[in-house]
Amino acid sequence: MDKAYFEDKIFNGAEQEISALIAGDYEHCTFNNCDLSGSVLSGNNFSNCIFNGCNLSNAKLIKTSFIDISFKGCKMIGLHFDECNDFLFTAGFDDCILDLSSFHKLRLKKMLFTNCSLQEVDFEDCDLTNSSFINCNLAAAIFVNTVLEKADFRSAYNYSIDPERNRLKKAKFSSIGLAGLLNKYDIEIE
Repeated sequence: MDKAYFEDKIFNGAEQEISALIAGDYEHCTFNNCDLSGSVLSGNNFSNCIFNGCNLSNAKLIKTSFIDISFKGCKMIGLHFDECNDFLFTAGFDDCILDLSSFHKLRLKKMLFTNCSLQEVDFEDCDLTNSSFINCNLAAAIFVNTVLEKADFRSAYNYSIDPERNRLKKAKFSSIGLAGLLNKYDIEIE
């Protein structure tokens, strides 16, 4: 059975109840204020789509493709991006809540996180080369064996990154945030 195909379609959560999307391919679509929390999005392909003010918390993402996606003002708690199709995975996150989500082992080069809550997010074994965390809360985020070369943390806060367990060459940090690189030594910085 062939998948449904949607192109240049606008989905408005206020106009229709969207508890689960039809399995298919979505290109250049816009999703406005859609409640997709707990939905099964597994196997869907999203390309060049925009999600505005959507709730995708706890959605199932097994083999879901996200290619050139923009998430703006979305609630995305507990998502397992590590279960997505990692081929060409690219997304940008602006003003999103991604707490308790997992990007474990994904290649996220040049990923942009702006004004996001990334509390307790799993970035273990990720490649975040040239990625930016602009004004992001990284409290209890997990960075282990993570490639953070040329990553920008200058305006990020509440992070704890062990320089001995991650690759940080040419990563950018503000002097105020340097304490987040020294947490394991249990020293007081004033």
